[in-house]
Order: sequence, then structure tokens, then C-alpha cells
Amino acid sequence: MCGVRPRSFKHYVMFLMLEPQEMENFVLLHKEQPIRRQTVITCIGMLKKNMADEDAVSCLVIGTENGDVYILDPEAFTILYKMSLPSSPTLMDVTGQFDVEFRITVACRNGNIYILRRDSPKPKYCIELSSHPVGLVRMGKNVVVGCTHETLHGYTQKGKKLWTAYLPAPVTAMALMDLPTRGFQAVLVGLANCEVHMYRDKNLISTIKTPDVVTSICFGRYGREDGTLIMTTKGGGLIVKILKRTAVFDDRDSAPGPPIAQSIRLNVPKKTKLYVDQTLRERENAVAMHRAFQMDLSRLRLAAARAYVKALESSLTPMSASLTEPLKMNAVVQGLGPSFKLTLNIQNTASCRPVMNLAISFLYDENLYSMRTAFFKIPLLVPGLNYPIDTFVECLSDKGISDIIKVRLSPYYLL
Repeated sequence: MCGVRPRSFKHYVMFLMLEPQEMENFVLLHKEQPIRRQTVITCIGMLKKNMADEDAVSCLVIGTENGDVYILDPEAFTILYKMSLPSSPTLMDVTGQFDVEFRITVACRNGNIYILRRDSPKPKYCIELSSHPVGLVRMGKNVVVGCTHETLHGYTQKGKKLWTAYLPAPVTAMALMDLPTRGFQAVLVGLANCEVHMYRDKNLISTIKTPDVVTSICFGRYGREDGTLIMTTKGGGLIVKILKRTAVFDDRDSAPGPPIAQSIRLNVPKKTKLYVDQTLRERENAVAMHRAFQMDLSRLRLAAARAYVKALESSLTPMSASLTEPLKMNAVVQGLGPSFKLTLNIQNTASCRPVMNLAISFLYDENLYSMRTAFFKIPLLVPGLNYPIDTFVECLSDKGISDIIKVRLSPYYLL
């Protein structure tokens, strides 16, 4: 009895349940039958047989625990095609037609994604992920994968990585949002923070808040409505949302980050003859062009320094030379005459130290000007704030004569 091997797990259980006197008869009955290995179905898909119509005949695609993928005949339920994988499949996406061409994208338990084609019983391409996949959706000719590390990746049919989007929470469910009448496709991603994000490529189009964590998502026709979103929640709830027929989707990314134009490749024109000649001239005269650039730069610096010195001498933007009272002041004159409004803007440029006990006085020719207020006591100056002080000046002469009005800023006790 030690050398007897049951033909399947079912027979193995039945053999152990028998009485000792019944085991010999059981072995004699089944010893001539071939040994069969039973497995468990892990994922199921659907493949059109020879037509792409919605009501066309479809084949059942089954992924099993032992790493095999079977395509079954829809009428006789016989195996039409068998393919093998290095690991057990967990997620599956099927596209194409069995009699023409098909692709089966399978996410396996070893953390890789394999792409199967009709002409090969082994995987044609392999995508190695940095973390295990939890969701798989095909959008057009690309494959979108949600991973456990709160990321969303986009790949081509040959396994080339296109983009990566970072999510605020772990992925709980994924589904394709397809609107053929509008030519719009997006990926719906359910997250553990009670949100459902809508992505078109790597751009976040919209966000849906839910009362509980979404565990499954389905988008399609429900009754008379083509755009219906049905979700089930962790607590056993059912959420049904119907898309408005007047809804407009914006392709701009609603998440903060670089603009979409940054990821678009520039259409750089071809090199013209003028561009080539200019490049050769720059190579031949590089030293002379560099010297000319340095000369122009030195002249620009000299002109800026002269303008700065002139501004300091004319007190256009005076700054305090005292380190204990770092102040900045400028004056603005408004009006066409003979009455003017004079505004002084005072600012404390210190980092954290306030300034107090200051006063402003105006020195002017009393035969030419008359000021409403010629003396101001300044309040406490907080660092970083601008303090405007206004006064009015009236010109007394009608001959068009003008003179300088000096502003003196000093401690209050010196005035």
C-alpha cells in the first residue's frame, strides 16, 4: 500500500476516508486509470472568436494555479489553445480575436507581467515591476498597472515604460472607463482613502469622494444609460453614479505639478544651411566672439555701477548707513500742480529688530513752497513692512521756478 499514489486530490481524500478493509478494493478499481492533476482557477477572461461585434461568439480564457492559460471552445468546452507562464496568474486582460490575432496580458504572483500572443505558447514580452501589481487595465494600445507601492505605471504592448503617477493612498480597485460615442477613455482607480481617481494617461482628470473604501468598480451600460459607474464598498454598500450627458472632460491635469506641455516632445526643425554655416562660423571665431562678449559685459557692469552711484548721490533711493537702524526710504510725487501730494515710503530692512523714536522733517524754500505738515513723528517700525507717510505741497510761485525739498530722518530727541 505504500507505493500506491491516488490519481487526484479528490481520490486521495476518498481513499483516506475508507475503512482499512475497503482500501484494497478501492486500489484495485482505480489502479489502471491514468493519473490526473487537478488545479484551481485564479482568473477568467473573455476572447472574441472570429468577430469583434458586441454580441459575437466569445471564448473563455482561464488562468490556473499551476501557471497555465487555457482558451476553451464556447460550444464543446474543449481546450482550443494552451499557454504556459512562469508563475501563477492573478490578473488578466484579453484583447483581439482568436481566429485572427489576440494578446493576453497577465499579471502573475511573482510580481511580473507577461504578454502572450497567438503565435507563441510562451510569453512574448515580460515587464518586471518594482512592487506587486494589484490592478491591470488596458487602455488603447497601452497597459496601465496599479502597484502596492501607491504608484500607477503605463507601459506599451512591448513592455516599454511610458510614465509613472504617484497616488495618495494604496490601490483597492481598477476599471476602464470607455465612452465610444465621445471617443474618451480613462482609468478609474479606487483608493484606500475613500476616493476614486480618474486618470487619462498620467493626468488626473477628476476625483470622486465615497463614504467608504471602494473594493470593486464597473463602468458601462446600465439600463438606458451608457455611462454608469457602479461601485461596491468595504462595508457592503452599493454606489451607482450616472454620467451626465452634458459632462465635459478637461485633459489638463488637476493635480499640482509640471504642466502637460513639459512632457511633450518638441518638434525641432531640421538643420538648415544657414544654421550649419552659423555653427561653423562660431567654431572658427570662438575666441574673438568670447572676447567681444566679455567686453560688452564689462561695459554693462560699468554702466550699472555709474547709475547706482548717481542714484546714491542724488538720494533717489537713500538707505541708512547705520547697522543699528537699517532703514530704506523713497519719495513719490503725485499731481500736476500747483498742488502736489508727497508720499514717503519707509521700510525697516532689519531681520528681526524694530526701530522706534524717529521723526521726519522737511527742509524747503518757504518763498517757493508751502507744506501742510512739515514734521512727522514716526511710529514703531516693524521689520519688513512698508509705512507710507503723506503730506501736501503747494507751489507759491507762478513763474515755473522749482527747487529741491530735502527730507531729514533722525531720532526724535535731536529735532
